[in-house]
Amino acid sequence: MTVNFKKSYKFALKSSTYITLFSFGVLYIFNYYFLKVSLWYIVLYAIMLFIFSFFVLQFRVEHFIYRRVKKIYDDVSLLENVSFRNQPVTTDMATLTKEVQKFARDKKLEIETLKIREEYRREFLGNVSHELKTPLFTVQGYLLTLLDGAMDDKNIRKKYLQRAEKGVERLIYIVKDLDMITKLETGDLNLNLSEFNIIEVIQNVFDLLEMRAAKKHITLTFDTHYKHPIKVIADQEKIQQVITNLVVNSIKYGKEGGTTEVSIEDLVSNKAIIRITDNGEGIEKHHISRLFERFYRVDKSGARSEGGSGLGLAIVKHIIEGHNEKIYVESEFGVGSEFSFTLEKAK
Repeated sequence: MTVNFKKSYKFALKSSTYITLFSFGVLYIFNYYFLKVSLWYIVLYAIMLFIFSFFVLQFRVEHFIYRRVKKIYDDVSLLENVSFRNQPVTTDMATLTKEVQKFARDKKLEIETLKIREEYRREFLGNVSHELKTPLFTVQGYLLTLLDGAMDDKNIRKKYLQRAEKGVERLIYIVKDLDMITKLETGDLNLNLSEFNIIEVIQNVFDLLEMRAAKKHITLTFDTHYKHPIKVIADQEKIQQVITNLVVNSIKYGKEGGTTEVSIEDLVSNKAIIRITDNGEGIEKHHISRLFERFYRVDKSGARSEGGSGLGLAIVKHIIEGHNEKIYVESEFGVGSEFSFTLEKAK
């Protein structure tokens, strides 16, 4: 805490004025009826009384009240409030009241933030437990069945081992995404910036997800035929992951026979915006603000049947923000959704 002492003379000045006026009044009345002393002596006495009172009161404030106020500062500073500790000690009650009220507001906000984080932590741990528990129990169930005698049947053995393998793959998928998002959230995002053609990256994603989209008869397409390459500056591998996650989501929540369309537009002179639009089920408004939270699912039951770790959009957000870019969501329930993000264009 700052050692300097912020002095206040208001208390001593007002108190001395009140004492002087009262004494002057009493002495004047007493003199009028009894003493008959010259008025100048009374005025001189009042001035001397004012000066004496002022200095005595100021001294008492600075040495008596100050010690007690300083103790309040010292006690409060133990709560590690930096802004309060850095304030000079004051005996001005109005200033002190404002500082304590500000300190109380800061602490209240801090406590509320901690409560929100604690609730978020509990929810996160519950989600992690649920996501890991499902494939673990699945694998355990198939293996126990095999150990109980089903292993002797070649057909059942092969089928159950294949299903167990899928459960292990899902575990690996979740763990990898958890590892990635942990690195992203701790700022351990090493970007390998380069200049590349964003159209080629999107086409690569289309090629990778073509069979997955075909199962739901969803068409992956550009909004138009781009004759010339569009060069951007970013981490190509991570941007491909962003587009992959967004297109996978559009397929997952898309309707049978629907469309996922990607468009690239100029936002400003040095920025391009990539839009991934689908005509799927859409998202209700109250879900949109939480879409990028870890493990948050709009459809608590249906989403898990589609697979995924529940971390895809959280990873997308961290990668885009790691590029100092923005991501946006627009959706109308029952009509479709559009996810878009910006990238820096190459000169």
